Amino acid sequence: MCCPSQATGMAGRRALKAVLIDLSGTLHIEDTAVPGAQDALNRLRQASVAVKFVTNTTKESKRNLLERLQRLNFDLQEKEIFTSLSAARSLIEQKQHRPLLLLEDSALEDFTGIDTSEPNAVVIGLAPDHFNYQTLNKAFRMILDGAPLIAIHKARYYKRKDGLALGPGPFVTGLEYASDCKATVVGKPEKTFFTQALADLGCSPSEAVMIGDDARDDVGGAQKAGMLGILVRTGKYREGDENKIEPPPHLTCSSFPDAVEHILQNLL
Repeated sequence: MCCPSQATGMAGRRALKAVLIDLSGTLHIEDTAVPGAQDALNRLRQASVAVKFVTNTTKESKRNLLERLQRLNFDLQEKEIFTSLSAARSLIEQKQHRPLLLLEDSALEDFTGIDTSEPNAVVIGLAPDHFNYQTLNKAFRMILDGAPLIAIHKARYYKRKDGLALGPGPFVTGLEYASDCKATVVGKPEKTFFTQALADLGCSPSEAVMIGDDARDDVGGAQKAGMLGILVRTGKYREGDENKIEPPPHLTCSSFPDAVEHILQNLL
C-alpha cells in the first residue's frame, strides 16, 4: 500500500527514465531479503527504465556487497552499484590525499592502491571494530593539525537483524564538535552523490525517482537534488519519518514491491 503526499506531484516533470534504489533496509536487511523484492526488481527491469543501486553502506566492499545480494537471488551487476565508498575514493584521488581510513577491514579493498603512508586526511565510515578511544583520538589530533575530515556519510543509525544500530554520524559529529571543524560529506544526502549516480544513465534528476528507507538521506536528499522520492516502511523506517522532511516524500509505501507497483502503474 502506498500513500501519496498531497504536497508533491508530477506537474512539470519529464517522463521517468531512471530508478535509483537503496540497498540495506530497502532490498535486504543483512542476509535476509525484503519479501517479494527479487520479483519486484525483475518486473521493474522489464519496463523501459534504467535501474541503479545507490548505497551508503561502508561496512563492506562493493564486491562483498554484490556477492551478498547475488546469494539472495537479486539480479544485478557490479557496474550497477554506486557506493559512497566509490565517491570517497574519487575525492581522495582528486585531492591527492593520503587518508587515515576509519573503515571496517572488509571495506578496505575499495581503496586498494591509495597511498595511506604518513596520512594527511581523515576518512571515516562505519567502523564498529575501530571506533575506540585511541583511534578516534588519533583522528582528532590529525584534524587539529589541519587534516581535512571526510565523512563517507553521516547516517544517525541503520537497521541490523538484531535492531537499530548507531551509524557513523554520531562519531563524525563528535570529531566535528571536538575539533571545531565541519566534515566534507560525500554520500547521501549530498546532491553531488545523486548527480554522480545519474551521470552515466543519461538523464536529469527530473527524470528519476529514488526508493529508500531513510527519509532524510535517501528521500530528502534525492528530492533536494530534483528527483522524486519514495519512502518505504522497511529497514530503519520508524513511524512518522515521512513528517521529518520538507517537502514530504512524493510517496510512502509499505515496501519495495509496493513502490515498484506504483511506478509501473502511475509513473511510466
